[in-house]
Amino acid sequence: MNSNLILQPAMALALFTLTVLLLILMKRIRAAVNKQVKIDDFKYGESDTVPVWVCLPNRNFMNLLEVPILFYVVSIFIFITQHVDMLFVYLAWAYVVLRIIHSAIHLGYNNVVHRALIFGLSNAVLVIMWLRIAFISYV
Repeated sequence: MNSNLILQPAMALALFTLTVLLLILMKRIRAAVNKQVKIDDFKYGESDTVPVWVCLPNRNFMNLLEVPILFYVVSIFIFITQHVDMLFVYLAWAYVVLRIIHSAIHLGYNNVVHRALIFGLSNAVLVIMWLRIAFISYV
């Protein structure tokens, strides 16, 4: 099996994360052009005067940098230990798809229950990946 297959989902999630970063810039520029924010509104992050539609992509970006770091680490660990198989690849893609759905909900209609369900499922996939590589590597 091609070991690089486990890196493709990680690259896809990284590219998606960079897309959300671009969305932050676009929203901030739009708000500045419309005079809804001032440069000082971002001096220490985002002030209370920044509209929610401008803050939301930044919060989503932070979400994409928090728990997913464990996904990147486990993907590299699977690659380095040469335990890449189709189950790991499917789990990795499932994680990426769930995180993209989570972001779509968050940046779209933002239903907290739906978002939490997808977030929980993505975390379950991540736990399965970690438990499986731990079992394979140490048993």
